[in-house]
Amino acid sequence: MRILYLSQVLPFPLDAGPKVRAYHVLRYLAGRHEVTLAAFSRSGDRPASVAHLREFCQEVHTVPMLRSAARNGWHLARALVLGQPFLIARDHVPAMRQLLRHLVQEATAAGHPFDAVHADQLWMAPYALAAAAAAPTHRPRLVLDQHNAVFLIPRRLAQHERNPLKRLLLLREERCMRAFEVATCRQFDHLVWVTTEDRAAVEQAARPDALPPSTVIPICVDVQAKPFLRRRPDACRVTFLGGLHWPPNAAGLLWFFQECWPRVRQMAPQAVLTVIGRDPPPEVATALHDHLDVTGYVDDPVPYLRETAALIVPLHAGGGMRVKIVDAWAWGLPVVSTTIGAEGLRYTARENVLIADTAQDFAQAVVRLLEDRELGERLAAAGRRTAEQHYDWRAIYRTWDDIYAADWGNR
Repeated sequence: MRILYLSQVLPFPLDAGPKVRAYHVLRYLAGRHEVTLAAFSRSGDRPASVAHLREFCQEVHTVPMLRSAARNGWHLARALVLGQPFLIARDHVPAMRQLLRHLVQEATAAGHPFDAVHADQLWMAPYALAAAAAAPTHRPRLVLDQHNAVFLIPRRLAQHERNPLKRLLLLREERCMRAFEVATCRQFDHLVWVTTEDRAAVEQAARPDALPPSTVIPICVDVQAKPFLRRRPDACRVTFLGGLHWPPNAAGLLWFFQECWPRVRQMAPQAVLTVIGRDPPPEVATALHDHLDVTGYVDDPVPYLRETAALIVPLHAGGGMRVKIVDAWAWGLPVVSTTIGAEGLRYTARENVLIADTAQDFAQAVVRLLEDRELGERLAAAGRRTAEQHYDWRAIYRTWDDIYAADWGNR
């Protein structure tokens, strides 16, 4: 099949969950079909990343995504006036629509139109619909890799927001996003989710009407490419790994830093909090503390991970699944997570992860791993087995063959 694959991020290097998802799905589909990638690029993206993607994609096209506080303010005002979700209005880029219209019409004129348009994440759904509308004769099938129930994110953030104005805006975003999400999903031929929980949430929001056919395919990684790390016997790092430009990550880290970390330091004075990721919150980035290591983004976190006693996922908002936990399992790292942080994953508490939701319980779980190396090794070994059995893309992504079947065009 000829597939036009749309991504909100340039899916390489693999330094964020959405990139991991898009990259491995792209690799799998490109090994069986002819795939053209159209993706947004950002200032930090490198030409080498585009060159790598061209090794297995038929074509790769990029459109700059420009972000700034001023642009965000404009898009927020525009969203309020138009009744749109801010997160969708923010990604309105006419140049991407123009590119897709050109690609679709050019392919049709050449006699080999696209059979399908694949939208990776809800942000790309409007562009997929625009691409299908641009087809003069042959309407391509539409597949939306929804990832997660997006409206749950502002809802959960609002539950922990103390600023009344921010809370009001988050609740408004949740209402608009829920309506937009349901209406958009109904326009696709097939939906894909990464967890059953997210599918159920959107199906509940859509009732009494039904959504199109759907499939649950988890986010997977290249497990064999990740070494099982032999950690230092005296490992004392408590490590947070993830992009802090994403509000649920930033809010979760702040909660841990303010509510849990003082308790950890009281019980385990040797502990070092390590924060790896772009744009750390100012409260953390500027804190003066001998046992705080804020690295920002690093190309290779493995040297820090070898010294890590506990990888923490202190999230209280979000949707989908946390790739950082799958990565940690593949590396053989002990994990402490909230229930929401581990949502959608195949976990058993105290077997392949420690689960804690209050500040006191979370701190105590971290201290257990700092003090009990045998417990950490048991969690690490069980986590690696979980990753190998349930989150290896080469095995699990065979499910995409059922969605992009050879006879799809005749159905």
